Amino acid sequence: MEKVTVTDTIKYIGVDDKTIDLFESQYVVPNGVSYNSYIILDDKIAVMDSVDERGTDGWLANLTEALAGRTPDYLVVSHLEPDHAGNIAVFAQKYPQAQLVLSAKAQSMLPQFFTQDMSEKCVVVKEGDELSLGSHTLTFIMAPMVHWPEVMVTYEKSEKVLFSADGFGKFGALDTKEDWACEARRYYFNIVGKYGMQVQGLLKKAAALDIQVICPLHGPVLKENLGFYIDKYNTWSSYAPEDQGILIAYASVHGNTGAVAEKLADMLREMGAPKVVVSDLAREDMAEVIEDAFRYDRIVLASVTYDAGLFPAMESLLARLKSKNYQKRTAGLIENGSWAPMAGKLMREALAGMKEITVLEPVVTVKSTLNTESEAQLRTLAEALLA
Repeated sequence: MEKVTVTDTIKYIGVDDKTIDLFESQYVVPNGVSYNSYIILDDKIAVMDSVDERGTDGWLANLTEALAGRTPDYLVVSHLEPDHAGNIAVFAQKYPQAQLVLSAKAQSMLPQFFTQDMSEKCVVVKEGDELSLGSHTLTFIMAPMVHWPEVMVTYEKSEKVLFSADGFGKFGALDTKEDWACEARRYYFNIVGKYGMQVQGLLKKAAALDIQVICPLHGPVLKENLGFYIDKYNTWSSYAPEDQGILIAYASVHGNTGAVAEKLADMLREMGAPKVVVSDLAREDMAEVIEDAFRYDRIVLASVTYDAGLFPAMESLLARLKSKNYQKRTAGLIENGSWAPMAGKLMREALAGMKEITVLEPVVTVKSTLNTESEAQLRTLAEALLA
């Protein structure tokens, strides 16, 4: 892993995990993931979060090297999810005099993860509390439900560093060279996306701070053009479309519904659509589809009727969209059924349970394969999408 520089007195001691196949047992991470941890070296020493158990040995080696014979005074616990808190008990045993700095909710949840009694080590902090390390001062900011109830972020005043917990994180090991926005967007909407209102609240608190560096718990340390990253988070957490474009997500059994989806994409491109993305829900990484659904301002759902209902892949997409608070979009619908098309009705009902979704007319009905009538409906839908 390449060397990560924060400041002269704040060091990166996290680890990359390039052997993991599924993050949170559901998200494909072809370039792995980083578990970030930091150490602030001052009169007193604070370690900012631990790492997943998968990275224990590397983290302890980095911690020992950074300490250079000294002993830590604090472990600041911003988030109790195991990919960040997996080594709290190991730390407490190795450094018995060190204290755990955490929110009241985190203290109450601590016994759920560890059998070791660490209650006497806990220093509970609340909104606005400060902790002096010498020349560094930590200010604690509560961030409940971003994206767990015990979360807090920490601002270091002297060097203007925000330790942002899972905020501003992304998939991918730190030695991966890739576009930040793509994997940060996939990470945000699939993991944090449900809690846009709470993220907006945290961004308002952050706006009052002079932030020069952002240290997330996954992904690179952010030092330059911070306005770009904050603007992305403001857009994402307000559920506003990021780009003009159309996602066509289809569920097809024998390929006929897929052919209709591709036909619509061709029509839209011929009509000058700025961006058209086509996703086969049975084969595409669903997290990528969720990312695109939130990225673009329009979506087309195309599903075959299956067992008098929706094809399972389409049911899964709609359930995930609802759980992530999908809203403020325009939708087109295409249904296919060889004898009793039902998909359009069911997709409309699912969208009705989401906020500010405008469903375009007509709902295109295909019986098995496209014919002159259904192709005309498809063209009318394409025109409505571009109106």
